[in-house]
Amino acid sequence: MPITETGFASIRARYACEVQWGDCDPAGIIFYPTYFRWFDSATWAFFASAGYTAKRMRAEGRSMPLVAAECQFVNPAEQADRCEVLSSITRFGGKSFVVAHEVVRVDGTKLARGTETRVWGRHVNGPGSQMKGETIGEDLKTMFRAS
Repeated sequence: MPITETGFASIRARYACEVQWGDCDPAGIIFYPTYFRWFDSATWAFFASAGYTAKRMRAEGRSMPLVAAECQFVNPAEQADRCEVLSSITRFGGKSFVVAHEVVRVDGTKLARGTETRVWGRHVNGPGSQMKGETIGEDLKTMFRAS
């Protein structure tokens, strides 16, 4: 379990994925936007598993926009490889948080790792209006603490 500088321990989520035709080249290098698509899907699934579904967030005028992302390639893959994205929140700031991801083939081979930095935000006047970052409450942090 990852521990941050502030001692926060996060539960780990799993998101299943599979390398599709067109996701990687003949050298086994997955086209980089694929990793970011998997990371984004894994983050939204992680929050949904804690009760923050996209539907709930829309109803509350809330979102978690991405403000930074990075990814490192580790090992090649092949079409039809089944994988999991293992995700955990490694840091909560005042209004932002970092989600760390590892893409692992089912045989245990790590394919990539990366992070997303997101802001916990709310639309000022409903969906589509200006968004402002909000302080992340202890209730949200508690949902993602390891038990």
